[in-house]
Amino acid sequence: MARAELMDFDAALERFEPVIGLEVHVELNTKTKMFSAAPNPANAEFHIADPNTLITPVCLGLPGSLPVVNGQAVRYSISLGLALGCEIAPSSRFARKNYFYPDLAKNYQISQYDEPIAFDGSVEVELENGRSFTVPIERAHMEEDAGKLTHVGGSTGRIQGAEYSLVDYNRAGVPLVEIVTRPIIGAEADAPALARAYVATIRDIVRSLGISEARMERGNLRCDANVSLRPRGQEKLGTRTETKNVNSMRSVERAVRYEIQRQAAILAKGGAIIQETRHWHEDTGTTSAGRPKSDADDYRYFPEPDLLPVVPTRELIEELRASLPEPPAARRRRLKDEWGFTDLEFKDVVNGGLLAEVTETIAAGASPAAARKWWTGELTRVANAEGRDAAELATPAQVAELAALIESGVLTDRLARQVLEGVAVGEGSPQQIVDARGLAVVSDDGALISAIDDALASQPDVLAKIRDGKVQAAGAVIGAVMKAMHGKADAARVRELVLERAQS
Repeated sequence: MARAELMDFDAALERFEPVIGLEVHVELNTKTKMFSAAPNPANAEFHIADPNTLITPVCLGLPGSLPVVNGQAVRYSISLGLALGCEIAPSSRFARKNYFYPDLAKNYQISQYDEPIAFDGSVEVELENGRSFTVPIERAHMEEDAGKLTHVGGSTGRIQGAEYSLVDYNRAGVPLVEIVTRPIIGAEADAPALARAYVATIRDIVRSLGISEARMERGNLRCDANVSLRPRGQEKLGTRTETKNVNSMRSVERAVRYEIQRQAAILAKGGAIIQETRHWHEDTGTTSAGRPKSDADDYRYFPEPDLLPVVPTRELIEELRASLPEPPAARRRRLKDEWGFTDLEFKDVVNGGLLAEVTETIAAGASPAAARKWWTGELTRVANAEGRDAAELATPAQVAELAALIESGVLTDRLARQVLEGVAVGEGSPQQIVDARGLAVVSDDGALISAIDDALASQPDVLAKIRDGKVQAAGAVIGAVMKAMHGKADAARVRELVLERAQS
């Protein structure tokens, strides 16, 4: 695949105005699927299952099978709509979106078209540079997810060049809410950062509602990023591309930036942008052409004949409104005060997209300082080096367990970093890794004193220096002991023992 020509980002913004639109798909964590009693793999209870085991005749579109709406999914969808500042429709209807794909056994998707459950909302989004944007929400509608294809035999994991494809219908029918923004105008150079921050805000909202795990690496939260450019001074919007199913916040930002640069290079040479879907390639940081983008008419929407309209009562809507958590911006202000973080410390957490992880780690028993330290420090360092999100490397429960091991003296910070390496590659829980690798701090004073005596024997002048008041000379002994113990000694305890030996 030839690499596309790119225009310098700043040069692109001098000539063109970027307009973005974001479609975020949220998998709901109900027990069962949207229209059948099959277990929902988006629920933590059913994450791990063999292919094609979480299915019913409805999931497979078998003749005679009929869909039944999941009432909990409707409640979750209404709650999400309210949290997005949307109006809730007094009556909304499901529709059939017709298109063929192997992982849609019915050859159509049950979605909502002209009668969504929620519409006309907005979300306040704060950026790292202090700017704040109001992102307009056009609609939030309910639908079902498709299954999953695995392409085997190719070098890219895509259908091109694959020898064959495997279909897993476990995901078919998972409840989704798709949140669609209106065109976002005026972000200018902040457009890529705004896209990332918006997705992070949606993630915070759905997690606070408890309706989704919102783990992008698992597909619980996916973003389609629409990008178009228009020449400065032009009112008409440009032709857009839609980069599909971007599955990390970092990648959302990179994909929007890349498309701005790619489209600008084409337009500057007098070329035309093709309205199409595009694929994001994490390894190269590029997009590639997918298929021509269909308009709504191409899907031949028509009302779903097997489902009645959804007509929530006013009492239900008000009950759900009363149970909404506090808005993300207000919550961030409260958490900053409760945790005692400085502006810079809290900014590191928010800008790293780690607010949810730090919150959950503290809830699991870690101190605020420890939670912030490990998420914004070592985990972020490793994630950046590997081009991943920190949330992919460890869970809040694992980080809290690590912090507890440090607090109890089982681990030093140095050893803890080795434990995190094991957690990141899936070796198990922190305690399991400590046991398997033998990383626990040596707490036997006898073993430490023996190592100290060996170090002193090899440096006979050190003891005299310490007794003469040159306490800093103990550093040489401490270093030798730490080396001999392979880093498994508590340096503070070693120092205490060295000074005790000097006084005896």
